[in-house]
Amino acid sequence: MPSTPVLRFHDGRSIPQLGFGVWQVAPEQTADVVSRALEAGYRHIDTARGYNNEHGVGRALAASGLDRDEVFVTSKVPNQDQGREATLASFDATMADLGLEELDLYLIHWPAPERGLALETWRTLVELQAAGRIRSIGVSNFRIEDLEMLERETGVLPVLNQIELHPYFGQAELRAFHADMGIRTESWSPLGQGGGELEDPVITRIAESHGASAAQVVLAWNLALGNIVIPKSVTPERIVANLASRELSLSAQEVEAITALDKGPEGRRGGNPAGFSGHQGR
Repeated sequence: MPSTPVLRFHDGRSIPQLGFGVWQVAPEQTADVVSRALEAGYRHIDTARGYNNEHGVGRALAASGLDRDEVFVTSKVPNQDQGREATLASFDATMADLGLEELDLYLIHWPAPERGLALETWRTLVELQAAGRIRSIGVSNFRIEDLEMLERETGVLPVLNQIELHPYFGQAELRAFHADMGIRTESWSPLGQGGGELEDPVITRIAESHGASAAQVVLAWNLALGNIVIPKSVTPERIVANLASRELSLSAQEVEAITALDKGPEGRRGGNPAGFSGHQGR
């Protein structure tokens, strides 16, 4: 089986392009599920304080026998922990649960504009990175105006923006902005949260022609676009099958056909960053 492609950040560090997400994995299942993912060959695990399962991720990492630098680990500061002091405390709790001394990537989970603390939180991430506790810093669910504000006020750009992205919600404008600024795009809920993407006839026809599953085709589409992608599953067979999507090569015409399925804002399945300021969320 081929190795997972690695993409370089603008800060010089790198990230495996295909990772394993643990959103909505029950805390009591997480250690076992992440252990299965690591055994299958994943070397990039994405979690968050708001998922309440960082301790399970930490247990799996400790039990894996893998060297620290073999696994890329991402976590996120939740909305209720934004602001300098709350972020520092939240980060310490994350690191204790993960059992790590240094985190590969730390993200602000949502811009939460109503709270007005994203800039202070970003400055805190910059501070933690300077102290050697975080290797790279980024954001999740940030809009163009949010990213512009961070650069304007701090001169420090996120290495990555993790956003909702799937065939029905392709976020072309935001992806183009990322590309212009050197920010990596990472897709969450890449399979669409049951919105019909995996039953779409365009995708199922492409899957049939390759002898692949619809999920593998959607993941391969993300990889072809240059996105980082973090599918989640608790089913052992699907954990392995999702990783195998890195072996699937789509033609330019197939990539274009899937991209053309975009429904714009109507395709959104998760929260809208313009107003979402809840306690968890993706």
